[in-house]
Formats: sequence, C-alpha cells, structure tokens
Amino acid sequence: MSIAAASLAVMATGAAVASGISASPREVAPVAGAADPAPRPSAISRPSVTPLGERRPVVSRAETRRPPRPARSEPSPAAVATRRLVRRADVQKWTTAPLNIWTRPGEKARKTGLIDALTRVTVTGRTMRGRDELVIDGRSRWVTGGYLAGRKPRPEADAGDAGDAADGPAAGASCSNGTSVPSGVSPNIVAVHEAVCAAFPEITTYGTLRSDGEHAQGIAVDIMVSGDRAWQVAEFVRENYQTLGVSYAIHARNIWSVQRASEGWRGMEDRGSVTANHYDHVHVTTF
Repeated sequence: MSIAAASLAVMATGAAVASGISASPREVAPVAGAADPAPRPSAISRPSVTPLGERRPVVSRAETRRPPRPARSEPSPAAVATRRLVRRADVQKWTTAPLNIWTRPGEKARKTGLIDALTRVTVTGRTMRGRDELVIDGRSRWVTGGYLAGRKPRPEADAGDAGDAADGPAAGASCSNGTSVPSGVSPNIVAVHEAVCAAFPEITTYGTLRSDGEHAQGIAVDIMVSGDRAWQVAEFVRENYQTLGVSYAIHARNIWSVQRASEGWRGMEDRGSVTANHYDHVHVTTF
C-alpha cells in the first residue's frame, strides 16, 4: 500500500469515529446478539406543593361527627333507697296545719308548693332534720315535722258548736283527776285547768308558776301533752277562748291569738328544741 492510500484510510477511520461520537444514542443501531441495554431510571415524581396563600380549607371528617353521648351515671345508694321507700309507702296521715312542700330535708331544699290543713297524705315514715317525708305524685317530698296526725283533726267549729269540738265536756265542767294549780295563779288559769282537766282527764301535768315572763305573773300554763291529743287540747282552748279568758295559745311551732284570730294558726320560727318549739306541750296565756 502506498503512503497516499494509507493516509486516506486513516482519514476515513477518523471520520467514522467522529461521526459515531456525535451521533445520538437513538441513532446507534443495536449490535446483533448483544444484550439489551439496562433501562434508565425514570424521573422521581415530586408532590405538588401549593403556596400557603393559595391553600383551601382542610375538611376533616372529625368535624362532621356528632359528639359522643355522655354515659349514664348510676343512681346513688341513697337515691335507690328513697325510690324504694316511695314505692312501698302506704301509711296515710292528715296534715294539722298548712305546710310548705320541700324537695329535700336540708337547708338547700327548694320549695315546690303548699299543702292545706286537713289533707290526707301518704308518708314513708322517714324523718330527717326536722322534716317528715311524704309521697306526692310519686316523688319524695318533705314537710316540717310535727304536723301530721294519724286521725283527721276536727275542722274549726262555729262559736255555737265550740263546746262539742273536743272529746269531752265543754268548758265549765269540774276536774276529777285530782290535779290542781297553785293559789298564786290568775282566775283565768284556774278556769283553763278546770276545763282541760275535765275534758282530758288523762293529762295530769300542768306547768304554771316559775321565775320568768308570763309564768311569773301567774297568767300562763303549760299543758304537758303531745301528738294528736295535743292538737285537740289546743283546739279546745282556742274554741273556748272567751269563756276561759285566753289571750293566745301555742303548740308545735304554731300560734293562735285573739288579736289575729281571723288568721287562724300561724307558723313560728324554729327555736331549736322540742320543748322550745312547743311540740311536747300546749302553752296558754290568759288575760
């Protein structure tokens, strides 16, 4: 081969190499029998990010849910016991005076109404903090203690029937049980004792003279009796007030007076004890 031919061959080879380098890989024909080239990794897709100012409100499924219902609390043992008493209550008594109705026996009780005197009510037999428990419309209610009687009290009688109002003779009959009052008391106290003793001979204790107040003046007497009988005595004294010269009478935190006779028996404030509240006796003051 001549030098010229060799030079031409070298130039042709260089051109071919240059042409292969500048060509796109897609333009390179696959070599027969060669393994397929490994695929190129695909581009990683990035999440679309919205600028803060362009974001829409996020809807949460929790916002559409209803709040769960609160669990029911179990009744306390005291509430269960009260319901049992209310269901089983079957004893009936009579009110002896108008009474306020309360939701509970304590100081935080709420007043719900008023019961008239001479009303038959159902009681549970439970007494707490000076109040008695009743059953009204299937619910536990409370009234001031000491104003319930096992028998219906006699209604207030007309003046002409006053002598027949109590179980016993009218005022003016003589005492037969041997009791008496001291000589230093007023004639009206003597009359009260005689009349009550004759009408209620089972009563044998009368407190008259002592060192304080109206008792010291001899114009007051404490007739020692309680319960239903005490109310009968109190009514007997009230109905015969003119004959006996009575100014006022007190029993079970109730007072009746000549000056306010049209108001009937009126409630009094709590004085703190059974005796101070006149539950165990009838107090009578005369003119």
